[in-house]
Amino acid sequence: MIPSILLSPVGALAFGLAMPGDQAPPPPRMKELGTRPDRAVGKATRLATIEPTVPAFVNATAVFAWNDGVVYHAYTAAGRVTDIILQPGEILGSVASGDTARWIIGDTTSGSGADKRAHVLVKPFAAGLTTNLVITTDRRTYHVLLTSGSASAMAALSWTYPADEMVALRKVEEAKAAAAPVAAGLDVDALRFGYTISGDRPGWRPLRAFDDGRQTFIEFPATLGQGDAPPLFAIGADGNAELINYRVRGHFYVVDRLFDVAELRLGTKKQIVVRIQRPDIDRQRGGRK
Repeated sequence: MIPSILLSPVGALAFGLAMPGDQAPPPPRMKELGTRPDRAVGKATRLATIEPTVPAFVNATAVFAWNDGVVYHAYTAAGRVTDIILQPGEILGSVASGDTARWIIGDTTSGSGADKRAHVLVKPFAAGLTTNLVITTDRRTYHVLLTSGSASAMAALSWTYPADEMVALRKVEEAKAAAAPVAAGLDVDALRFGYTISGDRPGWRPLRAFDDGRQTFIEFPATLGQGDAPPLFAIGADGNAELINYRVRGHFYVVDRLFDVAELRLGTKKQIVVRIQRPDIDRQRGGRK
């Protein structure tokens, strides 16, 4: 948005902005735009309505992919109950219908624990009826269009939840990564601990460092991934710093080399520095305490 105080009256008019003291023009109405409101609403609703298709059925259940704001069409028949099945673990809040006089609407549950599911059951009194349902839960709101016929009826409808499945998959992958070993083929007898860690004490300060004669491993608190990951620099005998390449495995830095002295540095004006030294050179070089 361009602030009006930066514009001259001519500029403000060019951008369609009201000047102080002016009354903003009312928004154009649908009729003035040549569109009847009822037709616009009807068209928008039709475009947002998802119809069941043969490939969408799993046995006798129509399975839709969940999408917020979409209307799902359920076909019912007089004398038959159609079962609307919600997500496992989803808690039913309320069910509202546009026609409670000619439709029987109830709810029940199945299963237990994490597999417990809420069901909304609908049955029309006659053929040729149309109404809608608004189902609210602790996770989302469902909009369902109900029509009744004389013979064919959907036994049940349910949904898949792609967004939830992606989140669950991401959590599984993160758990696998956290549980995976930091490195394969480590010779436990060759591990050398006793690295000195000194300097500042930020929340990400390493817990320990060790090597196996080929690689250096720096262990951080498990919360490392929730904040800034500090870059690692090797400190030469002349005091110059050189950026080191490393891999992040869970809450470890894996460095494919050994170093005598290294520093983790974060920040610019007031830099946080944590110094890491190999045990056999602690007496040869001074360090930050």
